[in-house]
Amino acid sequence: MADHYASLGVAKDASPDEIKKAYRKLARELHPDVNADPASAERFKNVTTAYEVLSDPQKRQSYDMGGDPFSQFGGGGNFGFGDIMDAFFGGGGSRGPRSRMRQGQDALIRIEVDLSEACFGVEREFEVETAISCEKCQGSGCANGAKPTICDICKGRGEVQQVQRSFIGQVMTTRPCASCQGYGSVVKDPCSECAGDGRVRARKSIHVKIPAGVETGNRIQLSGQGEVGPGGGPAGDLYVEIVETQHPYLVRDGINLHLSVSIPMTSAALGGVVTIESLDGPQQVSFKPGVQSGQRVTLKDLGVSRLRGGGRGDLIVHLEVATPVKLGKDEEELLKKLATLRKEDPTSVTVHRLDEKADSGIFSRFRDAFHR
Repeated sequence: MADHYASLGVAKDASPDEIKKAYRKLARELHPDVNADPASAERFKNVTTAYEVLSDPQKRQSYDMGGDPFSQFGGGGNFGFGDIMDAFFGGGGSRGPRSRMRQGQDALIRIEVDLSEACFGVEREFEVETAISCEKCQGSGCANGAKPTICDICKGRGEVQQVQRSFIGQVMTTRPCASCQGYGSVVKDPCSECAGDGRVRARKSIHVKIPAGVETGNRIQLSGQGEVGPGGGPAGDLYVEIVETQHPYLVRDGINLHLSVSIPMTSAALGGVVTIESLDGPQQVSFKPGVQSGQRVTLKDLGVSRLRGGGRGDLIVHLEVATPVKLGKDEEELLKKLATLRKEDPTSVTVHRLDEKADSGIFSRFRDAFHR
């Protein structure tokens, strides 16, 4: 509570004339018409309130006894700026009781799928712990089939009104009823299972169809599969977020898949056919004689399904020529003979400019990911 005597600068036993004299002096100094300082305007308001209290014998007596000097005018204590704002900007209007039945919260879970499931789609059944409607009270929150009773304080309105007086006059404010928390009704005999909330925690089974082409971060919305709201309110939605696990040898880039294959030096020179394992089963990859490391073979429509629209991406096979690390004596002699037949000088090299694009793009990203 503000010290009104200190605001006027008078003693607690000051006479009415001393109080009036002090107020007039301060009012001439602080009035907004003669003093534009915002701090002075605030102090003028405090001085005016102090004079209103101390100049009235009944208000002064109530103030000196520690009571609310305005309570005799029908108002309660704790009147403040917020009450004034309520009165001017609609706070005093009737809003009515709020419903006990409210919308439930949305929920989010994450599900791991492997590359094959992400490519072709899959159906999953899983359990979640969530809020479901209480079966014992059917979501009402009341025991033995009873219903909430009308609040004795607000008479079902969910709010109470107060008339208060301040230095700007009499103001009526409206607040939620503290007895029923604004519901307008009271659960006098709450359900023993849900403690009056109308819902309980339990595990329930959820079925979800994951479409072909999903990837990490995609979310599937299951309407009405989230938490049931208080008071038997409608359930929110459940969002299933996809987390794609890493494949042992296939690397995904959008709708395309990448695979690295190491072939012997002799096969690279002679050409040939190798068999690789794809998501669709064994596939044959052929390459021409003289294939170089880094060259690619594209297998159409063996990649990932498009999430929206038909068709699939490609499976891109990256060929790596494996150079022997250790040679036997016979192998070494054979290679020397081959070099002689090809008229190759082991000390002669061909210098050329490095193509900056040769080591960029998807292959370099794929290779880094594969050998990480």
